[in-house]
Amino acid sequence: MHPIALHDPAPGLTVRLRLQLTATCVLLTSLTTSLLAQPTGKRIDEQAAAARVGHDSLGAERTRIEAEYLAKATANIEKYRKGDARLSFVDATGKPVRNVLVTVNQVSQDFLFGNLVFELGGFAPKEPYKVDLFKERFKALFNMAVLPFYWGRYEPTPGMPEWQRNQDALDWCLANGITTKGHTLGWTSPSGTPTWLLQLSPEVATDVYKARIMNNVLGFKGKINIWDVVNEPVNTVPWEVALKDTANTNDFRYNVNNVPVEAITPWVEQSFKWAYAANPDGNYILNEYFTLAIPKVRERFYQLLKALKSRNAPISGIGIQGHEPREMWFSPVEVYKTFDLYQEFGLPIHITELIPQSSGKPIKGWRTGTWTEEAQAEFARQFYTLAYGHPAIASINWWGLSDRSIWLKGGGLLDEAYNPKPVYNVLMKLIKDEWMTKNVKLVSSKKGETTFRGFFGKYQLLVTKPDGSQQTIDVHLREKPDNQWTFTL
Repeated sequence: MHPIALHDPAPGLTVRLRLQLTATCVLLTSLTTSLLAQPTGKRIDEQAAAARVGHDSLGAERTRIEAEYLAKATANIEKYRKGDARLSFVDATGKPVRNVLVTVNQVSQDFLFGNLVFELGGFAPKEPYKVDLFKERFKALFNMAVLPFYWGRYEPTPGMPEWQRNQDALDWCLANGITTKGHTLGWTSPSGTPTWLLQLSPEVATDVYKARIMNNVLGFKGKINIWDVVNEPVNTVPWEVALKDTANTNDFRYNVNNVPVEAITPWVEQSFKWAYAANPDGNYILNEYFTLAIPKVRERFYQLLKALKSRNAPISGIGIQGHEPREMWFSPVEVYKTFDLYQEFGLPIHITELIPQSSGKPIKGWRTGTWTEEAQAEFARQFYTLAYGHPAIASINWWGLSDRSIWLKGGGLLDEAYNPKPVYNVLMKLIKDEWMTKNVKLVSSKKGETTFRGFFGKYQLLVTKPDGSQQTIDVHLREKPDNQWTFTL
């Protein structure tokens, strides 16, 4: 391995590796990396065309199918997203206390509902815009935040990653109890291979890639423990092939017609092993698109996951992107086919990139019509219910908060002035109202016991004793443990 030197991505990092670059390696050309979540290109268009379902010919049958799947999801939410709790109250001698009044209120959720905080971190504008309002709108709805680690922008100069650009966003998230996730470490899109990297020999470039993974995972350990380790592996060429494309072009990188899964597996496996070696306690996700819409890609990703599992690759999550094809309303049938297929691996499934639009473009796929703000809100209501109602799903992440800074036109939950769009209000009602347990009134029995059923998360119990005095008790209703507590009053 060649000696490597990369700056610490977080204060206190003790691992220092040194990279000796030749004079030709430091002659940087202008960065051509696109910072889109999914690049454009004729290959994308060709694949999207293959996924078109056509006109809305289902009519009443479509309505019936939607109702059937939503009813199933709603029943699953009650079954899988909630648990039973038993509270017991005793006095100092251990005698049960009856007629204890308890008001139960959930204060946080275990399920992760996320969005991007790029505008607070690596993509922050030169002229800040209503930062406090952005934070207010974000925190009111979400408990997970995604930070940008696109290699070209994150490390424009070799050996000098600009980790400081994410620091304010990271600090704010940690101070407000928001789980953080890094996106992405490995990606053979042009966004994932900066121009200067392609001037190195393949051996040195791979050493630098290894250092990038380990430096970030180890450096942010305890602050960022969830990572999209490899992005879009079955739709992009393998690492070794990408390094030969010094022009760094979309159409070359996304042309995988003749690339077998066997050629993809080794570099993906190694990427996850490096991440795991840096922090065995982290959560490492393999992220892919088109799985909801194109059965061929769905199966290809399945075969990659199967191969990686046979090699004991330390993958701890499966990522499903929800924005390709970009104007598609996904069929509930195909959505659940996808979830059920990947559930076989026993790993949490993450909806990593969801961005339905209000762009005025035609809706394609399961429904037809126009992507208005109302259609965006209705799609979100349907998709979130389906996803939250499947027991394998562990998180849902929207790809951008506001139309002021958004990848796909009209894809934000807020308008350009950070005013809530209908979709924001719909998600607020689902996430913070329907899917939280609030204001439940209980009274202990003569045995000093009472029970409730609630969504998994943290709770505050306002306990009123028989003498009228009160105290507040914090509990955490978890998915697997036996949630029984005894309190001495």
